[in-house]
Amino acid sequence: MNAAIRAVTRCALAQDWDVLGVRRGYAGLVEGAVEPLTGRSASNIMQRGGTVLGSARCPEFETEDTRREALNRLQQNRVDALVVIGGNGSQAGALALAQMGVPVVGVASTIDNDLAGSEVTIGVDTALNIALEAIDRLKTTASSHQRAFLIEVMGRKCGYLALMAGIAGGAEIVIIPERETSPEEIAGRLRTAYERGKKHALAVVAEGAHYNAEGLNAWFREHSERTGFDLRTTTLGHVQRGGTPTAFDRLLATRLGAGAVAALARGEHGVLVGLNQGQVTTTPLIQVVGVQKMIDPELFRLASVLE
Repeated sequence: MNAAIRAVTRCALAQDWDVLGVRRGYAGLVEGAVEPLTGRSASNIMQRGGTVLGSARCPEFETEDTRREALNRLQQNRVDALVVIGGNGSQAGALALAQMGVPVVGVASTIDNDLAGSEVTIGVDTALNIALEAIDRLKTTASSHQRAFLIEVMGRKCGYLALMAGIAGGAEIVIIPERETSPEEIAGRLRTAYERGKKHALAVVAEGAHYNAEGLNAWFREHSERTGFDLRTTTLGHVQRGGTPTAFDRLLATRLGAGAVAALARGEHGVLVGLNQGQVTTTPLIQVVGVQKMIDPELFRLASVLE
């Protein structure tokens, strides 16, 4: 996200526009927590994870009164346009402001990769590489101790991270919200890996799956005599959000941030800037918010074959 902030700031300054940064997302916007951004203030930030502007939940933003207060803050600060960097919740707020007449451009950023309008979003590659490093380390331990391991990655309603990490990490089975998998099937797949002579067995599960790490742990404890083995669990959680951004993410964020400024310069707003077929594109926010992004079924079939 910092690379996107940097790109928006410097590309806007190149247009001779003044740039303000909003602290803590919509919560900061409602409070009037804005400050000038310069080329210098946007330097030396793109290698840092997270966002230098900070973020915060703001459920009150769902109410019209709160959005009106945000609109007043924008007018008080003489803001002509707003760039919103974030995922589904952020872009829902962007759409609401756009429908109130604010020129808004969204930038696709979420590690879940569940945002329509972009094939890949800012943060996904970094989170995926962190998950993959953890999987590689766990496989070494699993082989040494000849045990079955379960690793839970983030992804509430979208199993993209789990699926990609499972394919790239050579997992025996991947469990995602989009496809229900029974504990019996999971136990069978892991047992089959040992029967084939493997020294380890690894399952990758998305946190939003019906049987996530907590549910599977409970089931395996209850049926340990029947399964014949224990399941050791590692939950990555927010560790995935704190990594040093990969080169791909830095370039993606830079391109999308620059694309947001370019859209505003040509008078286009009410859109999300994303990456599709290798090109920076715009999609109307009305076609993005509330739309569930589906995983390519071919990828899941590939994972099943490779398992």
